Amino acid sequence: MGYFFLGSRSSALWWYWYRWQPGHIAPLVMQGGDPYVRALMRTISASEANDANPYTLLYGGEHVQDLSQHPDRCIPIRRGPNQHLCTTAAGRYQFLTTTWAEKAARYHPQPPSWFWQDYSFAPEYQDQVVYRWLTDPTAWNADIPQLLREGRVQEVFALLSDTWTSLGYGIESNRITPHLEEIYQQLLAQELAASQTAQSPGRNALR
Repeated sequence: MGYFFLGSRSSALWWYWYRWQPGHIAPLVMQGGDPYVRALMRTISASEANDANPYTLLYGGEHVQDLSQHPDRCIPIRRGPNQHLCTTAAGRYQFLTTTWAEKAARYHPQPPSWFWQDYSFAPEYQDQVVYRWLTDPTAWNADIPQLLREGRVQEVFALLSDTWTSLGYGIESNRITPHLEEIYQQLLAQELAASQTAQSPGRNALR
């Protein structure tokens, strides 16, 4: 999803390489949090929603503007093992409507005021729901932040591959899948550097 092809084979390959370079993977809207998990979240979206505006992305490449709730649009699947079905995958983490409803009910930081309202699908909430989900050891029977600190990145990908099937152990690998650990390591370096800068004693003194 989200790839563009420019005429010749060489230009197409250049654009593909350009799009998955860590410098061109959109930063998170969410502020703060464990840099190891933040790097993982960006890596997931590199594989699942590689787009300049991933939070508004629907399966297939269209975008929506209204994020007051999950878009819940079932888009036909054109290829792959689920061809001829449709999917409601949307947003940076390609949440299905049912998965979003389940995880938002558990992890969303701003529940609706009234029972008939839906959970906001705004970018910051997409990030926060996924962050809380990934850092909940009861959800995965594993401590994902600790596994990442121990360098067990492929083990984490395998744990998550039933949910995000392009991580290398699921049914829908794509052209970015083989590069995901490399992408993760480069994004982790970015996130660690940003975290160190944010915690620098001199940072507030310059404000």
